[in-house]
Amino acid sequence: MRFKGRMELEHGLKQIDIAPLIDIVFQLLIFFMLTSSFIIQPGIKVNLPKAVTSEVVKYENIEIMVSSENVTYLNGKIVDSKELKSFFAQAAKRNQSVLIKADKRASLGRVVDIWDLARDLGISQINIATNQE
Repeated sequence: MRFKGRMELEHGLKQIDIAPLIDIVFQLLIFFMLTSSFIIQPGIKVNLPKAVTSEVVKYENIEIMVSSENVTYLNGKIVDSKELKSFFAQAAKRNQSVLIKADKRASLGRVVDIWDLARDLGISQINIATNQE
């Protein structure tokens, strides 16, 4: 005994309509593109000054950041002069170099204070980070 519905399914389905599938794929693509643009990288925003004669430093440094509001950061944490002094004393014993990443709107006086503190505690290699022009 043959049923009529089975015959129609075997002979009637010759092609698949893929228009709804394409619509779904485009909606997923748009969704992922929009959500990926809202991902914010955590960190401290520093606009480095530009220099023509800058060089690439190839060795490990201690990175000190100075934001545009003259806030000093060491490893992502806010530090004051007392904490910076003790850290520089330890770094001088290990003969490490210092890299100062200062925002171009940061006070030159603050950068010079950090530089002077490092030199006073015996750190001989001090660099200032810049962008190449």
